[in-house]
Amino acid sequence: MARTALGIGVRELAELAKVSPDTIARLERGEVLKERTIEDIKGALEAGGVIFLDEGSTTDGGPGVRLKG
Repeated sequence: MARTALGIGVRELAELAKVSPDTIARLERGEVLKERTIEDIKGALEAGGVIFLDEGSTTDGGPGVRLKG
């Protein structure tokens, strides 16, 4: 969801996060990744303007993402 909100593809996010495109695909399939890898991907998304919302930060109460205003 965050990647598509930025309008970037798997390869572009992989390049920004310095991981392989397969790693992005594994993340999007819900596979377990190393914490450091997740932080690298999260950092790349945040640098692109994504804000991660904790549980309880939205009206529905669940976690989510939004773009910086």
